[in-house]
Amino acid sequence: MTALAKLWRTTAFRVTLVNLFVISLFAFLAFGNVAWNARRAVDNEIASTIDAEIAGLAEQYNQGGLPRLIDVVQRRASQPGASLYLITNFAGQKLAGNITALAAGALQRPGVVETFYQAADDADRPRGRALVRVIVLPNGFRVVVGRDVVDRDRLISATRNAFAWSLFIVAIVGGGAGLLITRRVLRRVDSMNHAAHRIMEGNVGERLPVVGSGDEFDRLAINLNSMLDRIGDLMTGLQHVSDNIAHDLKTPLTRLRNRAEEALRTAATPDDYRRAIESCIEESDNLIRIFNALLTIARLESGQGQAAATDFDAADVIRDVVELYEPIAEEAGVELLVEAPPSLPLRASRELVRQALANLIDNAIKYGKPEPASDAEAAATADTPRISVSAAPGGKGGVEFVVADHGSGIPEADRECVVLRFERLEAARTKSGFGLGLILAAAVAKLHHGELRLEDNRPGLKVRFIVPDAPGG
Repeated sequence: MTALAKLWRTTAFRVTLVNLFVISLFAFLAFGNVAWNARRAVDNEIASTIDAEIAGLAEQYNQGGLPRLIDVVQRRASQPGASLYLITNFAGQKLAGNITALAAGALQRPGVVETFYQAADDADRPRGRALVRVIVLPNGFRVVVGRDVVDRDRLISATRNAFAWSLFIVAIVGGGAGLLITRRVLRRVDSMNHAAHRIMEGNVGERLPVVGSGDEFDRLAINLNSMLDRIGDLMTGLQHVSDNIAHDLKTPLTRLRNRAEEALRTAATPDDYRRAIESCIEESDNLIRIFNALLTIARLESGQGQAAATDFDAADVIRDVVELYEPIAEEAGVELLVEAPPSLPLRASRELVRQALANLIDNAIKYGKPEPASDAEAAATADTPRISVSAAPGGKGGVEFVVADHGSGIPEADRECVVLRFERLEAARTKSGFGLGLILAAAVAKLHHGELRLEDNRPGLKVRFIVPDAPGG
């Protein structure tokens, strides 16, 4: 593709040409209006001058009749730079004046008209053009008074020349500016295209250039770079999830296969087969729960899983969830304490908030019990481990839920990674679970434009689950 063809196909160049055409059209109309009004003003001035002279000649005619009129016309016609005069009899024969002939039919046309004439002092000179008015006297004689329009034509010609040169200058300057602008735009676009090609070729760390001018290209590059960063994070997360899925799902799948294989190899009675099938069903249910949790998280993070916001009492919800988990906590040797006001109105998705709270409490029961260093230390510890669950009004509306335990907690350096799918600390891999509880709660908080914060409970972990009120109602 030639440089000219490439230039023609650019939007910037075509927009420049359109702007140049519009500007030229506007200039054409503006200059045309100026020329037309200038000619009209000159014609009106000439007509006024002719009318004034006719008024003077009429006064002379009234005072001395035709002889005096002829005498005055002769004297005026002989002066340098005089107006045009002509007196004819009823047959059209010249009696006085500095005009020898007019265009055919000019003597019969009323008002101020533009016509050709022949000057009396130089018959060889080309015919001129003039604005004239014809007055018919009572005896059929005619008086013609006019002015040559050569000065007007010169003015119009000068205006036309200025107009033509102006259009030429506008075209040259506008075209040159368009080329410069287009070349600059092309350089920016080409640099962005080259960066995009390098990214598509596999250099995922490449980013679009930002020159720092703050123009629309910089804003576009910044937004696209942010998008690329987000895509990079998602790809990294996808790779991380894939690795963890392979790591964490390999065990239950292997266990499922081994149990089925063992049943085929050793089962001898219907009860043996039943127990083997029940064990396989239990492992299958665990796998189904994992994938359901993954689907729920994916819907929440894409914004498609939001249920309709309703008004409900958050205090009732937190008490219901705590009551549901009390038997599990008692079996784990943990005491659940709930602290909430009698009523705590909230507008949000009741089911999602309830599911997030259930995950947080379930995590606290699993990991919130202190691990004694020895049997002697365990015997010396008489108090039952406690997990506190509370709800209170948020600082800017909504509700702030807090689940606090006194377990081993999460180091500050690891708090960001534990909200990633299947991310589990090494100490937690020996316990049941799949590392999806916190990420689901974080997704619910994000969907409600809220926040999930992990803090040190000294000792243990404190999780703040903040849900603002949804708009509307």
